Amino acid sequence: MEPFLEGKVILIDKPLDWTSFDVVKKIRTLTGITKVGHAGTLDPLATGLLIICTGKFTKKINEYMGMEKEYIGSFTLGATTPTYDRESQPVGHNDTSHLTESAIYAATGPLTGEIMQVPPIHSAIKKDGKPVYLAARKGEKVTLEPRPVTIYAFEITSISLPVVEFRVVCSTGTYIRSLANDFGKELGVGAYLSSLCRTRIGEFHVNDAQTLSQFEAEIIAKKTS
Repeated sequence: MEPFLEGKVILIDKPLDWTSFDVVKKIRTLTGITKVGHAGTLDPLATGLLIICTGKFTKKINEYMGMEKEYIGSFTLGATTPTYDRESQPVGHNDTSHLTESAIYAATGPLTGEIMQVPPIHSAIKKDGKPVYLAARKGEKVTLEPRPVTIYAFEITSISLPVVEFRVVCSTGTYIRSLANDFGKELGVGAYLSSLCRTRIGEFHVNDAQTLSQFEAEIIAKKTS
């Protein structure tokens, strides 16, 4: 379709259990355009804003990827998981009943500002040319170096132990799964990411995004009009 070939920015509210590339493939199929990409991966267990670029606008992907991002979600305290989220089973269960609200709020302090963060070993980061999650899944030892990221805002918005809800504004390259794991370390009980929604990338907001069903209906309407 000509407008998509020329270049468009499409804001999609990614559904749960879809990979970011699943969304790209769906939009390629619907538009008939092969030159389609996304500006920043969301894990399958995350929802929210995915910026899709088509045609000539794929040149803007790196620009969008560099923008600050905002997320809301929840951590479950009192256990960890190998993937730092719900994709793997919780281990090392700990009691959380002793945690006070003030302690939980205070634990955001050391994780705010410019910090060094170790990415999850279950991630698509490449080492020796291969994604590290392949080695991690085989049980091989994987070591990743800490990387500088910036957490502009880290707020606990609700506490209902063992679950706490949060809002984070961060730089590109930040792993919210790692933030969950580090938050659990600060509290001494462990934590993993139990839900995540990306609400904003730069000036683009999830409230302005379409669901895939809405986008599909729009394309069908254009084709039949």
